[in-house]
Amino acid sequence: MAFSRTKKGTRSLVAFIGEVGDTARTLWWNFFDWLAQVEWRKLGVIAVVALLLAAPFRLGESVAMFIVFSVGLKVLAGGKRRAESEARVAEQQAGTETLERRLVEAQMAALQAQVEPHFLFNTLALIGQLIETDPPQAAKIHAHLIDYLRATLPQMRAKGNGTLGRQIELSRAYLAIMQARMRERLAVSIDVPPDLLSASFPPMMLQTLIENAIKHGLEPKVEGGRIDIRASASSTAAGNVLQIEVQDDGVGFDVHAGDGLGLTNIRERLRLLYGSRAQLIIEAPLDGGARAIIRMPFAPDIFAGTKL
Repeated sequence: MAFSRTKKGTRSLVAFIGEVGDTARTLWWNFFDWLAQVEWRKLGVIAVVALLLAAPFRLGESVAMFIVFSVGLKVLAGGKRRAESEARVAEQQAGTETLERRLVEAQMAALQAQVEPHFLFNTLALIGQLIETDPPQAAKIHAHLIDYLRATLPQMRAKGNGTLGRQIELSRAYLAIMQARMRERLAVSIDVPPDLLSASFPPMMLQTLIENAIKHGLEPKVEGGRIDIRASASSTAAGNVLQIEVQDDGVGFDVHAGDGLGLTNIRERLRLLYGSRAQLIIEAPLDGGARAIIRMPFAPDIFAGTKL
């Protein structure tokens, strides 16, 4: 019986010590958090009052040491609090940017879902008509359509950036179809140095600019016109810059009319991918038509090895 009572007493003592330890830890972290939040002015007032109250009991030296300790602890606590606050802000910003990025990609997917069927249906309808009237031309457009789909489908499934070479490959296939449809009403010029083909470039941006040039610039023009696609690179104080131009000599546009969905998506994607380091510029050349320019950081993909 005596042994049992001793064992129970030991357990009670251990439990009591544990409770005291938990309470001490809680008080310590509450004090730590309080130091992190309290203003320096208030802490100074509290320190002066504590020294005055401690003087009659000859505890001034101990209180002063505790105050010095508390000041040092506040510096550490304040730094910890600032770091945690900055981490929360950074996490929130990252979450917001992720949501914005997903929204833009969803918008691009929706736009792609609208554009692709429209383009495909028109092309297939044209092939169906030409089978009766011009079988060789129908076969030619059919071959171009296969090339276009081979270039497009992998990029639609891919995540992240592709290369400029891949986008040029896709654009050539698309323009070949449009030339077969518009015939002499569409002339094309592509001037892209080979050393730029491996440059990182977001998918479908170039395609959107070309589609805009044809739809809004050349198709409304009775005699049609030409599209010039150029790429160049330059060095600036901020780093290497890649510039892509798509220019047409079509009917032109109103620079004050604002962007459509396609151009808006390009601007948003550039902002999310590169921030202020990239931009989309729309110009109205003096000799007519329109020119769209994308400027962005030049990041060659050394593993791409893309050849056209």
